[in-house]
Amino acid sequence: MKEKIQDFPSDTASLFRDAGRILFQGGLNNSHSGNMSMRRGDRLVITRRGSMLGELAPGDLVEIPLEGEAPGLERASTEVNVHRGIYNSTGHLAIVHAHPRAAIALSMEREWIFPVDAEGKYYFTRIPVLAAKTTIGSKEVEEKIPGLLGSFPVVVVRGHGAFAGGTTLEEGFKALFSLEWSCEILCRCLALGMNEERLVKGQGGGE
Repeated sequence: MKEKIQDFPSDTASLFRDAGRILFQGGLNNSHSGNMSMRRGDRLVITRRGSMLGELAPGDLVEIPLEGEAPGLERASTEVNVHRGIYNSTGHLAIVHAHPRAAIALSMEREWIFPVDAEGKYYFTRIPVLAAKTTIGSKEVEEKIPGLLGSFPVVVVRGHGAFAGGTTLEEGFKALFSLEWSCEILCRCLALGMNEERLVKGQGGGE
């Protein structure tokens, strides 16, 4: 029997549609990457596995409990247990996961990303990079990321993507855009041959 599509208040659906479209149009996700969720008491609403965040449609949101098996769990994003782990260990009410390219590139050989631009330094003193043997929806990420996301607004999973938590979806995607903006600037500075250590210390290139 075909599973009944869950209905959600129009304002909830609009929040997800707007956030998904902004992430896609801003280049933080490709056509089918990324996922988002919002906490509702002891339950969460999360995007469907394989959904297009830039064009979320009815049926692309799934509501499930924070723990245990439940109808609809098989339709939820492959990262659903990572979201569950974060909600069960932090005070976040929304989680946004995207695949920002510059941040992913910088994560390949780093344990931390240090912004060199003024805005990046204002929002992030440093950004942790989580290394995991298996990155996508793994038990390892589920267990390790909550502690980091409880202390930092955004965490980059090496070679995979970034997770941001907050009180709203907007707060989450704002952190991801600020992350990617800072990483883009850092990549351009490195491409120009600038000294990263001096930039991080705020010394610039002059004498």
